[in-house]
Amino acid sequence: MAAAMAAAASTATGASVRLSGGRAARGSFTGSTAQVGSSGTSFRGTGVAAVSSNVSARKQQQQQQQARRRVVVSPRNVSDSPVVAEACLDPDASRSVLGIILGGGAGSRLYPLTKKRAKPAVPLGANYRLIDIPVSNCINSNINKIYVLTQFNSASLNRHLSRAYASNMGGYKNEGFVEVLAAQQSPENPNWFQGTADAVRQYLWLFEEAQVLEYVILAGDHLYRMDYQHFIQVHRETNADITVAALPMDEARATAFGLMKINDQGRIIEFAEKPSGDALRAMQVDTTVLGLDAKRAKEMPYIASMGIYVVSKEAMISLLRNDFPEANDFGSEVIPGATAMGMNVQAYLYDGYWEDIGTIEAFYNANLGITKKPVPDFR
Repeated sequence: MAAAMAAAASTATGASVRLSGGRAARGSFTGSTAQVGSSGTSFRGTGVAAVSSNVSARKQQQQQQQARRRVVVSPRNVSDSPVVAEACLDPDASRSVLGIILGGGAGSRLYPLTKKRAKPAVPLGANYRLIDIPVSNCINSNINKIYVLTQFNSASLNRHLSRAYASNMGGYKNEGFVEVLAAQQSPENPNWFQGTADAVRQYLWLFEEAQVLEYVILAGDHLYRMDYQHFIQVHRETNADITVAALPMDEARATAFGLMKINDQGRIIEFAEKPSGDALRAMQVDTTVLGLDAKRAKEMPYIASMGIYVVSKEAMISLLRNDFPEANDFGSEVIPGATAMGMNVQAYLYDGYWEDIGTIEAFYNANLGITKKPVPDFR
């Protein structure tokens, strides 16, 4: 437990540093207000001027806040860009966002590591498990209500989560939890989870009880660091129904991912799940729109889905119950269908370290990458 929470604490330290700039600005305004007040007290004749100055300062602060809210997020804004230095969520993520982590399938490509454990329970970096990555990202993004959906070899995963997070979530005002939801049969549905969308649909009755605005859908077997607050902020500022996290991809690996084309506002206009041949080449785009230089853009001419989504609550309920009641998968059915329907499906562009730990080779390379000196791949 201590090891896993140490990872979360380490990430939290980084998050607090990034968000410090906005707090300093508020503090400086408070200081100037105090100065105006003290001037009015010391010099009676200038009291009216002091009050006028105070009001003007307040108006200026309100105008600055409104200007920040009206920022248009262009496709060049990636998650680690200094342009997006502070997330301003209202209401904040702890009260308005539910995290849903998908445990994945049987993990046959990771066998024998998955012989007796679920894929998210596979050890990483000696002391941690793959599930610690999305959970840590959630905690340090101020998302403290988290469900983990699983159905294969879940005993090890349940044990780890209960030991690591059971008594360390939430606070005085906000209830927090990390809870495992296993696949189950019911009179209405005798089947196990048939895919990512079906897994969420089977527990939609529980998720819709949460008083939230959005669901963050995450994978339990990816290695990366992301502040989901920026992800959610882009979703809200663009009034999106769905926002898909995306990254540049080379041709050798592109066939294993959902690929997309976007317009100059970051809206997804075409989506293809794991295309090949001519269909793959048709999805090539100029990735300089992501901020890549000409050399990298030539090496990575595709925009790939990371399998991570922010979905508005109403949109999720409508899509899974009404529009695509038989769909089993988000990537191959729900996202392309929502795009074709004309829903506002946006891309959130990420250009940091990310690895899908879905094979023995990826697992091996990721663990070696953590040990690199002087700078590890994942940090």
